[in-house]
Amino acid sequence: MSINRKQFLGAMAGAASLAALPRAVAQTSTLRFHQMLPPQATIPAKAIKPWADKVEKESGGRIKVQLFPSMQLGGRPPELFDQARDGVVDIVWTVLGYNPGRFPKAEAFELPFSSGLAEPASRAFQQYVEKFAMDEFKDVKLIGVHVHGPGLIHSLQPVTKLEDMKGLKVRGGSRIINIMLEQLGATPVGMPVPQVGEALSKGVISATTIPWEVVPALKVEQIARNSTGFTGDKGLYTQTFAVAMNKAKYDALPADLKKVIDANSGMVAASMFGAAMDLGDKEGLAIAQKAGNKIITLDAAETQRWQRAANGVRAVWYKEVQAKGIDGPKLAAEAEALLAKAYAKR
Repeated sequence: MSINRKQFLGAMAGAASLAALPRAVAQTSTLRFHQMLPPQATIPAKAIKPWADKVEKESGGRIKVQLFPSMQLGGRPPELFDQARDGVVDIVWTVLGYNPGRFPKAEAFELPFSSGLAEPASRAFQQYVEKFAMDEFKDVKLIGVHVHGPGLIHSLQPVTKLEDMKGLKVRGGSRIINIMLEQLGATPVGMPVPQVGEALSKGVISATTIPWEVVPALKVEQIARNSTGFTGDKGLYTQTFAVAMNKAKYDALPADLKKVIDANSGMVAASMFGAAMDLGDKEGLAIAQKAGNKIITLDAAETQRWQRAANGVRAVWYKEVQAKGIDGPKLAAEAEALLAKAYAKR
């Protein structure tokens, strides 16, 4: 059987198309996004899901983001950062304070009474990390960092004055927060946030440090029916978070898909996650109010007493980071300046 020139060229074109097909398929990517909280919690619902949807849309569907809440892929919350670093998963959202001493420069944003609303503070934190602390994230592709809103105390019994903290077993979410709790006279109990509800109900702790946004997801308002906040626009504490991607997974993406990830990283991610925290705080407070819980706001004089008591955290932190060759006072001043600038732009 003979083949004419037209048939031959047609056959060659078809073969070329088939040869190109695996290459086209290879330029799509599925990213497994792992985190510790249930899907209805603030960050999973109001930040991670919208971020994933935005990435999928802007990639024309070539990036698929699979969401795995509540540690469904295994491990414990303190292992999340290493899961991203080691390629066990592709992207994580994690609390930096779950790895004590690993992110000492980032801890400057956890010093007591430093920040208030999460969105401007998260923008400031992103700027700070990009300028002073990227070496702490060198083993991952950093999507973004953020903080939560004003930190307060939720307790089984009302906390109305500093003396009520003496000997109180209080869950702390990071090394810096635990140091602060000690300075306030409490007995800190370190644990990841998913364990808080059970620990309160079983009497392992008598109070916890969490912002309003995560209260409903953990049903804390049903157990600790007293919440203590402070006069002014600064919370007692905040906590630092990161969204981190496996570096090899990012490097393997074609250039146009890297651009999609980059366009949804940095300040864009910090602002998105911070804004979700602020919205979640409003909703969490409203749920506690509807439940008839006791919402305590310490007056200015009592707030100042707590500020003075907690101020010793700085001296402890300065000494600890100095041993690592880090200028604590300089970094704290830089953090304060960035926060002041961010809040002034609101």
